[in-house]
Amino acid sequence: MRSELVKAAQAGDQRALDQLVAESLLLVYNIVGRALDGHADVDDVVQETMLRVVHGLRRLRDPDSYRSWLVAISLRRVRDRGQDRRATQARQGSLDDAGEVADPGADFADLTVVRLGLSGQRKEVADATRWLDTGDRQLLSLWWLEAAGELTRAELATALELSLPHAAVRVQRMKAQLDAARAVVRALNAVPRCPELTAVTADWDGRPGSVWRKRLARHTRECPVCAAHWEGLVPADRLLVGLALVPLPIGLAVATATIKTAAVTGWLAKLAALVSKPVVAVTAGATVVAGGATVAFHAVNEPAVRGDAVFAAAPPPTAAAPTTATPAPRRSPTLAPPASRTPAAPRYGSVVDRAEPAPAKLTPPRALPERPAGGVTVTGDPVMEHRGDTVVVKGQGYVRVRYQVSYWTRPGGMVMPTWTSLSGRLFHVASGGLRRMDDGKPTAPAGHTWMGEPGTGYTVLPAGAQQFWQNEFFYLDGEVSLTNQERGADYNMTVAAMTRQQVIDDVSTPPPADPVRAGWVRYGVVRDTGDDGAPVPQYVTREATTDPARVPQASRV
Repeated sequence: MRSELVKAAQAGDQRALDQLVAESLLLVYNIVGRALDGHADVDDVVQETMLRVVHGLRRLRDPDSYRSWLVAISLRRVRDRGQDRRATQARQGSLDDAGEVADPGADFADLTVVRLGLSGQRKEVADATRWLDTGDRQLLSLWWLEAAGELTRAELATALELSLPHAAVRVQRMKAQLDAARAVVRALNAVPRCPELTAVTADWDGRPGSVWRKRLARHTRECPVCAAHWEGLVPADRLLVGLALVPLPIGLAVATATIKTAAVTGWLAKLAALVSKPVVAVTAGATVVAGGATVAFHAVNEPAVRGDAVFAAAPPPTAAAPTTATPAPRRSPTLAPPASRTPAAPRYGSVVDRAEPAPAKLTPPRALPERPAGGVTVTGDPVMEHRGDTVVVKGQGYVRVRYQVSYWTRPGGMVMPTWTSLSGRLFHVASGGLRRMDDGKPTAPAGHTWMGEPGTGYTVLPAGAQQFWQNEFFYLDGEVSLTNQERGADYNMTVAAMTRQQVIDDVSTPPPADPVRAGWVRYGVVRDTGDDGAPVPQYVTREATTDPARVPQASRV
């Protein structure tokens, strides 16, 4: 969160307040959802948190501490809701703990698995969160965001009102409980299941909880059969690095669209009405009506650290003081003197991506030219983890492809993703995410990059291939299919519709003073020239090939 945006909101700038709330909702929803494990109270707590943030914003003395303050309010509302439930149960004379049970229709672990397409050990981590007690779930809700690059350890500690050393101890204890829960999940899912484990669980009601976690974890440690489930556990922080946040439920997503045009009292009222609806995951192609305007929701994506909107719509109105780009000037047609030779204008597809050195870390990008944007849809699962995963992107506007290289799982030669069946035009307009994937990791030993490290090996690009950044931005006017071609090296992609302003915000954000935060080390770069001289991706073709992996580098389009 930019302190300038906070200051503008405190000064009464309505657009700044709207943008601040929109950026904050996704973070708050993930904290509350995971802390309450998807309990039916999640939406109410999110609403209460945002109301307190809006009403208390002017009393915040240090705008730079906004994120810590936001997280602390979220946790206090989670704890207050737990105390309210316990007090209600006490008045009713009930010792039953049903009030602590997650709503089966809104289980946050299930939402995490389904919406982010988790599998393997990542899915085990999400499933294991059900077995933690209330305190560890609350801490996990923050540590998950830290591991994913959304919070710093300092922000986590401040929100918990702990010193950094004390916070580190708390996190280590919670991670130990999480690993025990992962072993339990493995043991219970084993086929065939250990006969002794079956006997131990004979009187278990099937509901995960900390008491049964301790009992079953003890069995897995002592049982010769189940002890194997402790082997090969990849550290959870490795599994979560760069992972997406769970997208907003459709009601909250509509609220973020609504606040762009409504007065503060108006959108707060709409937020209060919308968040009381059951949690419904946003799906591709869903369309709803809010505030008299139709908002088209396209494929849910992995939001960037600054809190991308999870919908594609017309470009938003220019905010009061955001970073903006000046459109490329139009040249008046003139006739060149007969004696001069004017270079021929580039034809579409004649300029192709090529390998290039990394720009200087503190060099801001040039302005992003303005192109028509009518909206883009993404059809198919936008979380692309396996070879053959394909999405179809259609429309006119901007698209982000976000990379995660899982070098610790399977390093080696990388087969690049391919764009096929192109109709219309596709440009590579910008790169961002504040790091190239071959950048060194801050605070890590020498030789550690986002592409690998000496102990596990490196992911290697084909000769001549463009080194990609964490966020790659494209402009499409037409339709194209994007396919993950992983074999050898393991990598994941998420695909999302973007607005031009979101692209500008990403690439023009400077590296933070604290480089530990998510490893951000540089500004982004703008590649768009505003005309057909903008580069096209290296692996793109108009052919509907039966083997997309055979698309040649520098294809003719």
